[in-house]
Amino acid sequence: MDFLRLLMACVICSLWVADIAAQELTPRLFWPAPKGTSVLVAGYAYSTGDILFDYSIPIEDADSRINTGILAYAHTLGLWGRTTNFLVELPYSEGTTKGLLLGEPARRDFSDFGDASVGLNVNLRGAPSMNREEFIAFRTNPQPIIGVGLKIQIPTGQYDPNRLINVGANRWAARLKLGTVMKLKQTWLLELSASTWVFGDDNDFISGKKEQKPVFAAETNIIKRIRPGLWASLDITYYTGGRQTIDGKPLRNEQSNVKIGGTLVVPFLRRHAIKIGYADGIITRYGNDFSQFILSYSMVLN
Repeated sequence: MDFLRLLMACVICSLWVADIAAQELTPRLFWPAPKGTSVLVAGYAYSTGDILFDYSIPIEDADSRINTGILAYAHTLGLWGRTTNFLVELPYSEGTTKGLLLGEPARRDFSDFGDASVGLNVNLRGAPSMNREEFIAFRTNPQPIIGVGLKIQIPTGQYDPNRLINVGANRWAARLKLGTVMKLKQTWLLELSASTWVFGDDNDFISGKKEQKPVFAAETNIIKRIRPGLWASLDITYYTGGRQTIDGKPLRNEQSNVKIGGTLVVPFLRRHAIKIGYADGIITRYGNDFSQFILSYSMVLN
């Protein structure tokens, strides 16, 4: 039983990675857990580089240092007889952005809550709703998984229409993701996924109504299962699109970027786990060019 709780903590701990402008690295998103599992996650991310919460802002040579804390709650249930993970997240960010605004030095310090989000990930094939004994058997001989996920960002974060840089986006956004998990060898997994972010309009943007085209992404995760609860992954994602229109005028800011990262999850003391991650951009065409360090702690509640 203790071994199983460790495993559950590590699985759901992996669901969170802080994202900026729809950039995500999310290994093991569709990996199942027994029905009824609940996990509390506290995370921290440090991001540095040419980064803005909104890349339509006309700041050149941006240099940001952003600290983000997050609380998340995850629960595994059986929906239509399939393993389903429900996730709620609330971030808080503080930091500083410097750069040139219309050729003049500019600086913005901020500290406030970002946009909350809710997510639902359903395994359509390969992982029916399971009890603990069935999950142990599945882990010993994992079957190919096909899953679909929906994540919705809610405009709850701080937003001042008189400022260019805000923590909140002041708009709804949703991501639809389709993925598969395949066993390469007994201790190696391959995950492939494709996703689309769609965005509502920001009607209060400082220089006029802001609209944004969808962002499309493809992700590959190669996962090494070292021992129960202990695993590592190599994560690569490519995303494109996201061209914005301000007050009816299209911007030349369509993205075409590649990020690479790594993840390590270490269990301890039966119900607890630590996750460490790092991500960096290797190709950036518009959008944010930044490095990010991630640390999170998870505890199984039941």
